[in-house]
Amino acid sequence: MDPIGGKLLDVARKQIGYQAKDDGYSKYGEWYRKTVDGDHDSYFSTAPWCDMFLAWAAQQAGVAEQAGQFASTVDHAKWFQKQGAFGHKAEPGALVFFDWSGSGDVDQIDHVGLVESVDGDCLHTIEGNTDGGQLIRHTRCDDGMVVGYGYPGKVRTPETSEKYAPKHAAPPAPVQNIGAAHDASVPAARHRPAPAARHEHDATLPSQEVVMGGVLALILCGTVALTAGKAAAARAAEMAPERAPIRVRKRGKHHRPAVPVALPADVTPADLDAAASETTVMPALSLAAAHEAEDREFWGRIAHLKEDEDLAFWDELHAESTLTSALSRALATGTDGAPRPL
Repeated sequence: MDPIGGKLLDVARKQIGYQAKDDGYSKYGEWYRKTVDGDHDSYFSTAPWCDMFLAWAAQQAGVAEQAGQFASTVDHAKWFQKQGAFGHKAEPGALVFFDWSGSGDVDQIDHVGLVESVDGDCLHTIEGNTDGGQLIRHTRCDDGMVVGYGYPGKVRTPETSEKYAPKHAAPPAPVQNIGAAHDASVPAARHRPAPAARHEHDATLPSQEVVMGGVLALILCGTVALTAGKAAAARAAEMAPERAPIRVRKRGKHHRPAVPVALPADVTPADLDAAASETTVMPALSLAAAHEAEDREFWGRIAHLKEDEDLAFWDELHAESTLTSALSRALATGTDGAPRPL
């Protein structure tokens, strides 16, 4: 007995005696039109229904994946062949396919039924759409009209397919050993008591929060580091001078050295006076412009210190320097603007 075909027989026996209408309408064809056919074609409502009856029975028995659901007997037989579940041995629960011409060709199949029992060369079947549109039992002895048999129990589905096992792998543990005491070769430290049962979402949520928190922290730290690096690089580029900068010390002084430069042995103050007398005197306005240009250059070089806390010190130093320069110029020149002799 085919195990899946046995379920089909349980459903089919309860339908024995059904009679289709005179126009060919059957409840099995109507069900097929509404449930299986994607286009809901009205043709199936009155079409030959021997195979649609088996599709309906398979649906009722919950074995549609193993038995198939077809309206065409030829397509149904070829489906069994493709599944490796087609043969020529009679067996209760198998689907039997007939060709009334006796050709034995799958493409010439005309009819299908369900084998209920086998008695020598005789088949006892349950068939739909036979003898004037009835669903009845038939006895068919060896008359050469059987093309072959489809065996639903041999059809492989995701639920019945064997699990893949890699080559050279050890055979799986017997079912009765599952849950038995652990192998002595496994370290005892690995066999910890199972934690208290929790809801599935309670068991997975903490780990997800930890992972997400770590990812967000990594992104945040990376963003801060990148921003800081860009700011430092930009500031360094702004601070980098094209030539050697003036060395500035906080709390220091920015003026000429206090110790005067010694004159060469062959140069006397008189020589300096003589040289000065031959030099054109710079007007006071030009001298002020020169000082202003010098100030602009100095402050331009320390512009990056605008936000420095010691900027006030430089402001005071500049004010004192400006006042000192003005007093020095006033002492160095007379009221007529002529330089005084050293």
